Amino acid sequence: MQQLASFLSGAWQTGQGRARTIHHAISGDALWEVTSEGLDMAQARRYAIEKGSSALQAMTFIERAAMLKAVAKHLLAEKEHFYALSAQTGATRADSWVDIEGGIGTLFTYAGLGNRELPDDTLWPEDELIPLSKAGGFAARHVLTSKSGVAVHINAFNFPCWGMLEKLAPTWLAGMAAIIKPATASAQLTQAMVKSIIDSGLVPDGALSVICGGAGDLLEKLDSQDVVTFTGSAATGQQLRVHPNIVAKSIPFTMEADSLNCCVLGDDVTPEQPEFALFIREIVREMTAKAGQKCTAIRRIIVPQQQINAVSEALIARLGKIVVGDPAQEGVKMGALVNIDQRQDVQEKVDLLVAAGCQILLGGKADDKAAGAFFPPTLLLCPQPDEIKAAHAIEAFGPVATLMPYQNRDHALALARAGEGSLAGTLVTADGALAREFILGAARAHGRIQVLNEESSKESTGHGSPLPQLVHGGPGRAGGGEELGGLRSVKHYMQRTAIQGSPTMLAAIGKQWVRGAAVVEDRVHPFRKYFEEIQPGDSLLTHRRTVTEADVVNFACLSGDHFYAHMDKLAAADSLFGERVAHGYFLISAAAGLFVDPGVGPVIANYGLEDLRFIEPVKPGDTIQVRLTCKRKTIKRQKTAEETPTGVVEWSVEIYNQHQQAVALYSILTLVARQNGDFA
Repeated sequence: MQQLASFLSGAWQTGQGRARTIHHAISGDALWEVTSEGLDMAQARRYAIEKGSSALQAMTFIERAAMLKAVAKHLLAEKEHFYALSAQTGATRADSWVDIEGGIGTLFTYAGLGNRELPDDTLWPEDELIPLSKAGGFAARHVLTSKSGVAVHINAFNFPCWGMLEKLAPTWLAGMAAIIKPATASAQLTQAMVKSIIDSGLVPDGALSVICGGAGDLLEKLDSQDVVTFTGSAATGQQLRVHPNIVAKSIPFTMEADSLNCCVLGDDVTPEQPEFALFIREIVREMTAKAGQKCTAIRRIIVPQQQINAVSEALIARLGKIVVGDPAQEGVKMGALVNIDQRQDVQEKVDLLVAAGCQILLGGKADDKAAGAFFPPTLLLCPQPDEIKAAHAIEAFGPVATLMPYQNRDHALALARAGEGSLAGTLVTADGALAREFILGAARAHGRIQVLNEESSKESTGHGSPLPQLVHGGPGRAGGGEELGGLRSVKHYMQRTAIQGSPTMLAAIGKQWVRGAAVVEDRVHPFRKYFEEIQPGDSLLTHRRTVTEADVVNFACLSGDHFYAHMDKLAAADSLFGERVAHGYFLISAAAGLFVDPGVGPVIANYGLEDLRFIEPVKPGDTIQVRLTCKRKTIKRQKTAEETPTGVVEWSVEIYNQHQQAVALYSILTLVARQNGDFA
């Protein structure tokens, strides 16, 4: 039997001493021995920082995003190897798809977010200019910079691929190296994916390490520039959170723990409605997917008292048809738990729930003589959910859920909150007013809530599916932390700092022009410059144009906008304007006529308009002038070598009247040709 090696300090290493054994979840055969005793964790951390973090921080956000995309494409090409290893953990092909391709999809998502929304820089200006003085010479903004440490990710056994990749994506995008500590029970799959990434040569040396076995004294070697994340049981997470070194050095610690998530059937739903069937389907899917080994799985089924019999009968009928066994066999819908130890743990938790007063409606007993770690779908009934507190506190981490009745809506809300914090909840209802009442009363106890009805079911990803764009985490028992949520999660691995100074100084620091900063004007129109030639602060002050009554009338006829403030002299006289005013969109059009260079050049297209504000009215007889200034620019990577290389330039547009008052402020985006291609 081989020992599963760790990858630390740029080399594959095996520990010495007491080892744990990884068993095949279906056959029970011993597969690997795992130990990391004797490995130098302090050196592994130093190497990751000095090599990996340093290299990543030298890359721009755009370059890091391109790296994520390249890694995702590589792993996708290698996926069948991972599927074969995933079968050792008892997972079905569908279970493995979520773990393997779902994780790879998260890399693709973050690659896209980084490429579209982050600067082509190593510093991230988070917000716009914040004025701090009356004259505008003193201002501030918040910036994000990479921490100089390493991210330590301690992951759970149930999603050995997704659990790693959903943390790696924002970590690498933030410019930090990562040390992965997978759960031993499924570490062979995490290790295989790490090895594939390392062998690809797509990431810098030291950017990725993996510990197969215990973390040793690693947590004792961390400092305030490091970050620790944990996914797993609430009890273990609470112990790690109060590690003396983590507390003493205020090391950021993000925890995502298993929780007693709920699914609530609205009191408006009857067995005849389509929502009832959706409710049953959702629960069965969440109980049996990954054999119930999901931190987001439905553990508490909360239904109106009058529907308790109908729901229990429907669930028993559906769950009774689930074939449990070796996923390699045709017709098997649910595989095994990860190992015998996990099967024993689930059995102990079910026994505790029964001892507390819950009743077994289906399943409830494993065949402890079987070689495989199988546990049957188990449905419990908690007849008195207010008195039996164990139903809201004890989690059997397997295909187990507890049915509990509610008397009225307030009671349903109380039960939904009784889990004291969960990752995900679902309300099944066709009533919008009920949905709002539920959100107001229960959202504070959940990290995510799905409202499921016939309309959303057609495209719903399901109760238990964390999405890269949405926050994954929850209050209380769920850990009180956040993961994912789009670019929000990248900020967890960066330092936010408020910077104060003059607008010109803030523009220099952020490499982005801000309103009030100095501008640069030359004889070459900005629209005649290629992407590489344009610099933040490049500016054009246009000639003037006097707005006439004919302009207003002609624009009204052209656009069809005959609003009284533009066209009715008497009504406009009684309005807040006191007289007729020009259309706001006429001003935007007239401004374009003032600053656009009409000839063929590097500017290819108008890419959009953002943050439009009309500040002061413009009346016939007023004269306008426009200042166009390059605010920031972002490279666009070519999808093919034949595609025209381009970048996006954001321009600040300021329209002034003859009194030098701003009448309209906004930004436009232009697609600008690059002189040099950059295919990736």
